[in-house]
Amino acid sequence: MIFLELFYNFFIIGLFTIGGGYAMLPLIQEKVVADHGWISEQMFTDIIAISQMTPGPIGINSATYIGYSVVREAGFNHFLCICGSFTTTFAVVLPSFLIVLWLCRIYSRFNHSRSWTGLMAALRPSVVGLIGAAAIIMIGPENFPDWKSWIIFVLAFAAAMSGKIHPILILVTAGITGYIIY
Repeated sequence: MIFLELFYNFFIIGLFTIGGGYAMLPLIQEKVVADHGWISEQMFTDIIAISQMTPGPIGINSATYIGYSVVREAGFNHFLCICGSFTTTFAVVLPSFLIVLWLCRIYSRFNHSRSWTGLMAALRPSVVGLIGAAAIIMIGPENFPDWKSWIIFVLAFAAAMSGKIHPILILVTAGITGYIIY
């Protein structure tokens, strides 16, 4: 049944993702688009765009929209599509909840251990790699920006790294510039 498959796959995604919602995107794309073919690459990109615009974590928002879309594509009614959204959202959050609950108990015992500190430091590079993979997937061959977009990106990145310009001003300026250019 589609609900069990969705629960299992999103539970696995939630279980093996470290680093938040953007780090989840490559795993979601692999399971939903590449492995199962539940949705197309274009629909996945659209869902990511919608997930970025709505309040909340992008990984959970994506899971919610994908759950609805997959059940809808399978031909079920609106109520069952909502159940699909609930299933994927619950499944992707459940591992984190259980792990954090378990880690709270562990942390209270070992929070001053050098091994624990070393383990946490070792996980940082993998999180950066997963977030970078999400950025590459979002760019993708069909969304590869032109040279004007790269210039906007480089200028926005430089402004953000300088630390002298407020991030909201950078976003507004980049948005207005993009609107004028395109």
